[in-house]
Amino acid sequence: MEPLVKVDNLYRYYGEQCAVRNVSFELHKGEILGFLGPNGAGKTTTMRIIAGNLAASAGSVSINGIDIYEDPKAAKAIIGYLPEQPPLYQEMKVLEFLAYCAILNRIDRGKRAAAVDAAIERCGLAEVRHRLIGNLSKGFQQRVGIAQAIIHTPPIVVLDEPTIGLDPIQIIEIRQLIVELGREHSVILSTHILPEVQSVCTTVQIINKGELVFRGDVATLNEYSRITSAVLGARRLPDQSALLALPGVTGVTRLDDERVRLSLEPDAHDLIAVARTAVDSGWELFALTPESKSLEQVFIELTTADIAGTGEST
Repeated sequence: MEPLVKVDNLYRYYGEQCAVRNVSFELHKGEILGFLGPNGAGKTTTMRIIAGNLAASAGSVSINGIDIYEDPKAAKAIIGYLPEQPPLYQEMKVLEFLAYCAILNRIDRGKRAAAVDAAIERCGLAEVRHRLIGNLSKGFQQRVGIAQAIIHTPPIVVLDEPTIGLDPIQIIEIRQLIVELGREHSVILSTHILPEVQSVCTTVQIINKGELVFRGDVATLNEYSRITSAVLGARRLPDQSALLALPGVTGVTRLDDERVRLSLEPDAHDLIAVARTAVDSGWELFALTPESKSLEQVFIELTTADIAGTGEST
């Protein structure tokens, strides 16, 4: 299947500073791609290049087969873009602003009202459609920003940090909206928040210091956070040799008189055999708690270590 977005060997320099270095990836129909990285990693620069708002220093961007530099108008016409700071006119009412956006996107006069109504409905703006944008909460303003990005029903939607600055309830609502958008659009979501990627994305790629260090599906990313150890608590702890003889155990660290941390082999996910041995041996087991890397730890490892060639990284 032909990709809707194809980025090849993208570079962007600001003077001598290389903000994006040799970035290549594809976005296919129906994907929600999480573009993940720490602040300053090159996410926003890449998003701006894809949306046609910033020229690359080298490389190419194809939007549904259209080279964005050879035919920028045609390429931009099939992209909906929400920058980190939503391009809103605070003094306009929601309805007025979206009607204006419909004109900017060259929607036929006879179809504009229906397009505005559809965007308002999809983004949950019905109750504020006649209110001034400047009087809305940050969450509703983000919804208006998303509405202007999808008003012309583009096949590709690019969202740069869409939940930044929102409260927890607003974040949940915006994430739900992004999931709904993913059913009809292909979405690129830029963020530095790991749970956001987990909750809404089908594919994830991680950028650090301008370079992609990981690309794969969310399940692959979660594999990095597999169980690596377990805390065993027992009233009658055996000696270290007996613990090292347990299935899948590679190391033992004593925590106190009744608890030890067991280091596990990479594939030792099943602790049932450990529990069975402890019970059968009369250790008076009272706790067996698996431990895994948090996704934050995984993120730090991926963005601080040289892992070229890991997974599907580029």
